[in-house]
Amino acid sequence: MTIYLGADHRGFQLKEKLKKNLEGKNYEVIDLGNDHYDEQDDYPDFAIKVAEKVLENLENNRGILICGSGAGMTIVANKFKDIRAALACSAEMAKMFKDNDDVNILVLASDFIKFEQALKIVEIWLKTPFSQDLSKKEVYEHRLNKIKQIESQWK
Repeated sequence: MTIYLGADHRGFQLKEKLKKNLEGKNYEVIDLGNDHYDEQDDYPDFAIKVAEKVLENLENNRGILICGSGAGMTIVANKFKDIRAALACSAEMAKMFKDNDDVNILVLASDFIKFEQALKIVEIWLKTPFSQDLSKKEVYEHRLNKIKQIESQWK
């Protein structure tokens, strides 16, 4: 699995800490920016880069986006067909939306979570597979197919 990271100036410090941690756990991590703190940067630029890389290999690529509120990154990433980005405020949320919705881009709000909390969210999200409960998996896949239908009609 390759993990692509992207963050604007408000998420920059958290991204740098998460990157070191993930690399220390032998994940393949590719930082798509920003590569330095720049108060004038814009979150859409990084969301676009990460979404494009995740789309190159939906089976093996994942993305983590970080901005102040998480809203902007989530909005931009979800403009891309086949991207399912979600903002997590807790490890429980990350586990649920990976299990239920097979989210391929995790979004974090650096203004509202501390590093330790972000680390738990990321770890749970990376370790949780798409639904293993066969009684529910069919329902979840049905819903994801509805999303694909919407994308094909409107994008």
